[in-house]
Amino acid sequence: MKSFLKFFDILEDKIRFSLSKRPILYGLISGFGVVFFFRGVWLIADEFPFMTGFVTLVTSIIILLLSGAFVEHFISDKIITSGIKREKKLVEKEVAEIDAETNILRNVQRDIQKLDKKISTLNETLKD
Repeated sequence: MKSFLKFFDILEDKIRFSLSKRPILYGLISGFGVVFFFRGVWLIADEFPFMTGFVTLVTSIIILLLSGAFVEHFISDKIITSGIKREKKLVEKEVAEIDAETNILRNVQRDIQKLDKKISTLNETLKD
């Protein structure tokens, strides 16, 4: 079972990598997948007479809020951040801009790791 899941994990990575170079195709395929998933859930929900519109709406909101998917899917942190900073959408950015931002983030991460080590060392010193 574990090797079965590993196979699909590797396959998913390859497909995502390939599709990330073709954002319109990626969007179309993802859209079909979401619609088919939605249709399947809808048809299953229709099998239960108590699933009225109101019950379905309340249930879905509770599930999405508890799982953290509500904000992530409807308003991701990237959208909020880019709106606040008045940045271009990711698809509008040039490769050079994305590379520059990636390098900045790596430097910040490296600095945070250094600070974390210094704090740990300081805590050990204070314990002695």
